Amino acid sequence: MEFQNNAENKKMKILIVEDQFIEANDLRFILQKADYQVIGVAKSVSQALEAIEKETPDLVFLDIRLKGKETGIDLAKELNKNHIGFIYLSANSNKSILEEAKKTHPYGFIVKPFRAKDVLITLEIACYRHKHSLESHSQQENILRESIETISNSPVKWENALVQLAQVMQTYIPFDYIRTGFITEDPNPIGLVRKNFDNYEVIDADKFSKITGKTKQELFELKENSPKLEFPKIYEGDSFTEIFQSSPIKRMIAQSFGLKSFIAFPVRIENQGIFNFFFFCRNANCFTDEHLSLLTKLETVFAKFVSVMNTSKREVITAVVKKKESIVVKEKASEFCSMIGSSKKILTVFDHIQKVAPSETSVLILGESGTGKEKVAQSIHQLSPRKNKPLVVINCGAVPDNLAESLFFGHEKGAFTGALEKRIGKFEAADGGTVFLDEIGEMPMLMQIKLLRVLQEKEIERVGGTSPIKVNVRIIAATNRNLEEEIAAGRFRLDLYYRLHVFPITVPSLRERRDDIPALVSHFITSFSESLGKKAPQITDHALQQMENYDWPGNIRELEHIVQRAILLSSDSKINEIPLPGNSKKSEEEKTQEFLIQTIHENERDYITYILKRCKGKISGKGGAAEILNIPASTLYSKMKKLGVNSLNQ
Repeated sequence: MEFQNNAENKKMKILIVEDQFIEANDLRFILQKADYQVIGVAKSVSQALEAIEKETPDLVFLDIRLKGKETGIDLAKELNKNHIGFIYLSANSNKSILEEAKKTHPYGFIVKPFRAKDVLITLEIACYRHKHSLESHSQQENILRESIETISNSPVKWENALVQLAQVMQTYIPFDYIRTGFITEDPNPIGLVRKNFDNYEVIDADKFSKITGKTKQELFELKENSPKLEFPKIYEGDSFTEIFQSSPIKRMIAQSFGLKSFIAFPVRIENQGIFNFFFFCRNANCFTDEHLSLLTKLETVFAKFVSVMNTSKREVITAVVKKKESIVVKEKASEFCSMIGSSKKILTVFDHIQKVAPSETSVLILGESGTGKEKVAQSIHQLSPRKNKPLVVINCGAVPDNLAESLFFGHEKGAFTGALEKRIGKFEAADGGTVFLDEIGEMPMLMQIKLLRVLQEKEIERVGGTSPIKVNVRIIAATNRNLEEEIAAGRFRLDLYYRLHVFPITVPSLRERRDDIPALVSHFITSFSESLGKKAPQITDHALQQMENYDWPGNIRELEHIVQRAILLSSDSKINEIPLPGNSKKSEEEKTQEFLIQTIHENERDYITYILKRCKGKISGKGGAAEILNIPASTLYSKMKKLGVNSLNQ
């Protein structure tokens, strides 16, 4: 990659934290020669903190092993609190240390001994990621501030206002339960349990009394005998264990809802005292200093929210507001492009989609085949300011190497043999919108280099063209491969990886979200039955249990196909048995139709053959195989030709 140090990067102030004189001096020389401003060299964490107090750097080169008891990882945690980006320097390949270092979210690693080219490339990537990180933090804060102020100005009662606040906060703070109330003399604290994406159950004093088996007076006394938490703090690990033992009311809450960590966020209300927000999570390592910092910056707007909303004036809610609220809920249900589920892991995906969608940040979607990565990309585009512009999908694994550049960037007339007319490429067609690069891990190395230049320069050049063309596109990429392993094997560029890895979203496998199987099955039964024009059959508990016990190597795509087969095989209004691969409790006829462990193409061929048999060879039109498979007839004909399927023999 050709390094380009622009004027904006030259203004960056860099601190080097390295206790080896020769290496620190070499690094300083490389940076200064490239016109970066080095504000100093520190040999220890304490020296680094002193230097940062005098002049805050934009970026830090940080050795993991330093003189003294504290390591570079310890300093990294402090840098994160202050939103100062850093790059690790390391000669140590110890896996446990590197894993611990990765948890601090560095902008990159440089392995000693380093070359000037490695340093400058890594720094250029870090500048890009740091810029987008700061933009993201600023945008998040502004969105939250405006949203909370909007709620404060709306005529809704206190409980409804808290639910709306939770719906706004859930995207930025990963909680499962919120508890609110004044630190003293609050007879009716309110809690909210998250049920699914936008649905909460209000837990008032009466309901909490029923859940715990304690009277309201007993609960009030437990609260009074618990420590008063008057300062913002994350409680997890040892601190959570300590508060669990010393605070009877926190212990009661944690045991009742299976909670393992929380953030205490006290807000001081003028003439009213301290009002506490507690954000609880069922995971032990849920919160970061970044979450706490975001809340702290919003203390004033939270204080206004409490002082305005928590009054008797807000007890009446108008029918107009009720109507508006129901419309909002309906709209939100359709925002995620038919993605279904309420398990913890899929809710996290929904939260990440809503969080990143309004920004211009590149997104990398990770996950196994069949998990719904394209639906995630569609949802991000649909929730973004670009939603009225094109979403152009490119399957990188299906593009021939010799046609890739023309497909991506277009070509001029006469650019090569067969180029009889000018043609615009996918990037130009997506101008103003989004490009979704599916299976990015299969992109040829040459195209990776060209893509990197497009991301840097925001311009493309048609094959045979003489001048660059500016394009305004957002990049979303997806892969089922481990890109870190691909980088190690020399098949994927590190600099492109960091360009795309600004905001990763991992889509869970169906094995990791089995709780969602009933809802998914119900959706597919209804959808497929409607396409066939028949009444949707009921599914028995036995059949549903079969599906929940299966491992689903093909994930949601496999589930959809299995449900379709079950409907076609069912002879009455119930589905009693599921045709799962390896299920021995089947008739001989069903066994011969079973999908074996084969290649993807073999499974696809067998499935198309099976559907054609059910349709008696009919391909297009009502009740034809193309309709059942939900693909155009032309696509089905193409697949049949490619896979060697002959409809006349069905």
